[in-house]
Amino acid sequence: QVQLVESGGGLVQAGGSLRLSCAASGRNFSSYTMGWFRQAPGKEREFVASINWSGVSTYSADSVKGRFTISRDNAKNTVYLQMNSLKPEDTAIYYCVASSTRWLNDYSARRPAAYDYWGLGTQVTVSS
Repeated sequence: QVQLVESGGGLVQAGGSLRLSCAASGRNFSSYTMGWFRQAPGKEREFVASINWSGVSTYSADSVKGRFTISRDNAKNTVYLQMNSLKPEDTAIYYCVASSTRWLNDYSARRPAAYDYWGLGTQVTVSS
């Protein structure tokens, strides 16, 4: 069993930055693929980024490429999402996710069904 707790959300002006953190409890964190999804009001849940167990392989949505960076620290059981150049359309609840599969291909990593565990989410609001 893995528990995920997100932090770091908040209110920021457009063009600003935030860093989200996700602390994981439970065994074998270093063997999990980790990721972030988001959901805006009235919209479907959307893939943001993922990172494989070693941190070597990452994927990100086209809408955040060049602005968001996912990383992980296996010694701290934590995954991060550095968000720069934020836009109002980035406003959403951001969810940390974990998959017991060590490595997911590009197609699978973008599918919510690939992930076994979800956090409760953290709100990110970007004002214009």
